[in-house]
Amino acid sequence: MTTAAATGTRQTRAAATRQRIVVAARELFVANGYRATSLRDIAAAASVSHPGLLGHFASKDEVLAEVVAGFEEDNEKALDEITSDAEPGELVSATIAARNARTEGYLELFAALTGEASSPEHPAHERMRERYGRLRDSTRELLDDARQHGTMDAERDAAGETVRHMAGWDGLQLISQYLPDRVDVVSVLEEREALWALPLGWRDPDAAPPTHTPSSAPLPEPLQATPPQALEPSSGYAVGRRRRAQILADAMRLFAQDGYGDTSLQDIAAAVGVSKSTLLHHYSSKELLLSAVLAERDRSITSRADLPPADTAAEALRSIAGGARVNAQREPGLIEVYAVLSCEAVPAAHPAHDYFAVRFALVIDHFAELFRRAQDDGALAAHRDPEHEAVWLVAMWDGLQYQWLYDRDAVDVAAQLRAHLDDVLPPR
Repeated sequence: MTTAAATGTRQTRAAATRQRIVVAARELFVANGYRATSLRDIAAAASVSHPGLLGHFASKDEVLAEVVAGFEEDNEKALDEITSDAEPGELVSATIAARNARTEGYLELFAALTGEASSPEHPAHERMRERYGRLRDSTRELLDDARQHGTMDAERDAAGETVRHMAGWDGLQLISQYLPDRVDVVSVLEEREALWALPLGWRDPDAAPPTHTPSSAPLPEPLQATPPQALEPSSGYAVGRRRRAQILADAMRLFAQDGYGDTSLQDIAAAVGVSKSTLLHHYSSKELLLSAVLAERDRSITSRADLPPADTAAEALRSIAGGARVNAQREPGLIEVYAVLSCEAVPAAHPAHDYFAVRFALVIDHFAELFRRAQDDGALAAHRDPEHEAVWLVAMWDGLQYQWLYDRDAVDVAAQLRAHLDDVLPPR
């Protein structure tokens, strides 16, 4: 007969083994990257057999979710300590961000999970969805307290600011890994917290007004981050063009669902209904196919002919809310593949890393130029820094898309972008 003591001993041993696996995985993920680490690597480091590891975790995704859950548990404890030590109404985002930056591996692993778990089929999807809900509640309480103590202007909408702030923070943590010399998470959060003390659309009444009329120079052209050689050729037989389009569509769907690293050419060929050799006839390598997928996403995102052209920089910036609405309604798959790949490609060895590094730099440059033009035209207040506004806009937009993928009913990306831009570029 099995005694309670024996059962307890087995449970204790199982818990210890599980924890040993998580610790080993965390060390390997930090040292070698999530994608470069196999379950067999983790099993060897944890001194368990591969079948023994599978008795605790069915997949590497589940291991990653458990590792990040440990980070998040530590974070929530730290948040309680930081807020309990803070002055009434004090904003603590920058303090927590500084702690995250000092925690080895946190930003890289959190980025990996944020993108990959955005697929509803991912084992950590519901956990991450619940995490966003908890963070919204706790952040909302902090901002309500800030409003009561004057740290945040009383007329600001704490619920909306909560969603936008969480989004910007997530986006900053990702972009800083591609552009570490340009994006500092802590300093950007400190600047945003300082701006909260000002009323919506605030302008310094003593600031000198613009001395010239809006510029008549052409506005910057729409962005295209993918190298021209990666763009899908339009020539060739109609059958070949249709086959390439089908390959791209299925590759994009599988990359969004399972990530680039865990999707094989054989998986894509099977989805298309062709042999692997036929697929390789159209795309000679997985890396070339990835480039074509990213090129197709760029082409689709920048070809919104139904949006009216803008006459001024401020109009161009305000129009992005309409573009976000169109993307969410017509092309949710483009958002999904972008979210997964931008997070997966953080390691420098990933074949899409350079694409995203270049893309983030180009997008920030593009918006910084528009904000500078808007400031010259008098639409952007003198106290706002165009570079800072560009970084925050790109980060917040990406972060809003991540939140939307986890809870499409709770987050309206277009409405949140519009509310932000109404503050930055208030209608006149």
